[in-house]
Amino acid sequence: MQLRCAGRVLELDRPVVMGVLNVTPDSFSDGGRYLDPDAALAQAERMAAEGAAIIDIGGESTRPGAPAVAGEEQLRRVLPVIERVAARLPVLLSVDTSNPEVIRRAGAAGAHLVNDVRALRAPGALEAVAAGELGVCLMHMRGEPATMQVDPYYEDVVAEVQAFLAERVHSCIAAGIARERLCIDPGFGFGKLVAHNLQLLRALGQFQRLQLPVAVGLSRKSMLAALGARAQERLAGSLALATIAVLHGALIVRAHDVAATLDAVRIASAVKRGSSGG
Repeated sequence: MQLRCAGRVLELDRPVVMGVLNVTPDSFSDGGRYLDPDAALAQAERMAAEGAAIIDIGGESTRPGAPAVAGEEQLRRVLPVIERVAARLPVLLSVDTSNPEVIRRAGAAGAHLVNDVRALRAPGALEAVAAGELGVCLMHMRGEPATMQVDPYYEDVVAEVQAFLAERVHSCIAAGIARERLCIDPGFGFGKLVAHNLQLLRALGQFQRLQLPVAVGLSRKSMLAALGARAQERLAGSLALATIAVLHGALIVRAHDVAATLDAVRIASAVKRGSSGG
């Protein structure tokens, strides 16, 4: 399987790690650490050296309860980082945004992929991606970050998330975005209770029916604390979730701790290939 992104091809015959680089003051895990573009570049270099295939740069926190950030402020945060990293590193660059102007400007600055928690539903976002060659990760989110964890309810979370992603894929293709530019993410923690997240993780293999690469973001999520992980010690739990996701078919694993996650992903992938005779 492949993902085509702005003239680049990401080979996904094995799972890869997407490193998280938040250039925000309020992201739940690393907010404020990489606001300076030089600090962000240094972190990107570390993640690339540790084996990240993609670096995901975000200028708007989408943690539960987070307020919206205007496009101009997102651009002020992300563009200097994208430009520096694109000039220095060969990795694929992702921009974590829903804003159409940020999508366009980030692509011009050197980004290859859009990681959109709103799955291109914001006005103008679908058209912004269709007008260029960026790849896109379509994620499921119920509601908005500010309110998404206020009593989310599903009759059947797996079926409803699958149906949503299938509709967004159809909308993208109808707009002229090739399937080879798409990947999907069920959106762990985005408008979902812990029970919903666990149901999605157990059923992750079913999302392969859409015949697109499946991405997951489970790193350092609050569900780990709810499952018994110590509040400040979420690495082991994150690695466990990454391993389970790969065994169930995830091909892109979004993570803060790249080196450790890549080790877990490689081992899980080897086990999966062995069990399937591949």
